[in-house]
Amino acid sequence: MHLIIDRGNTRTKIALFGEGEDYDVRIIEELTADKLCAMLDRLGDEVVTHGIFASVVQDNEEVINCLEPRMELLRLTESCPLPVKNCYGSPETLGHDRIAAAVAASGIFPGSDVLSIDAGTCITYDFINSGKEYLGGGIAPGLSMRFKALHTFTSKLPLVSLDSEVGLVGDSTANSIRSGVFNGIVAEIDGIIDRYIADYPDLKIILTGGDANYFDKKLKNDIFAVPNLVLLGLKDILLYNVEK
Repeated sequence: MHLIIDRGNTRTKIALFGEGEDYDVRIIEELTADKLCAMLDRLGDEVVTHGIFASVVQDNEEVINCLEPRMELLRLTESCPLPVKNCYGSPETLGHDRIAAAVAASGIFPGSDVLSIDAGTCITYDFINSGKEYLGGGIAPGLSMRFKALHTFTSKLPLVSLDSEVGLVGDSTANSIRSGVFNGIVAEIDGIIDRYIADYPDLKIILTGGDANYFDKKLKNDIFAVPNLVLLGLKDILLYNVEK
């Protein structure tokens, strides 16, 4: 059995998988060594032989110390061997979630140009070409970040959330904020996809992330919604290193 830990900005995803395609995903709001060790202890006779730890925030050494005696642990860094070629100009600053999404996208659509879009804390765009070369992409503020920015950097605009269907014309200040942010993101994503398609006509597009369900039916372009794309990419990276 193998372990994947994806530590994001707001939460941590943990996945366990064995020989098949199925995997068990658990979400933890705050990752601690005690919680992780207790979870592993509950596995009983099931032995975790290998694991991968990836984090977009500072590594938790207590968590690492919990894992290393129990399994062969791979920490995802810029020097980690990958099943794709990383052509990013500053690999030391590249978020693990972005390269993992690109790895998974390349595996889902081998031999194709693929753009993965992760709608989470940030909205990230990551492009990998048909030759399995990761070239980079873009980073923009996510849905909640835009709502918070409007509230934080103005004196009167309220902090709102997306709690209902959003129309084009906001009939109140709160709904105007919702309209501006949500419809702005839809137009932004569609516009960026159009620019990629102009250069790569046979482009495949994957949408993932915690806010993906808000946008997948609103975009004019054909997309493939793939939940847990980053976890799939981390799995591919781990297996690539295990099998080397």
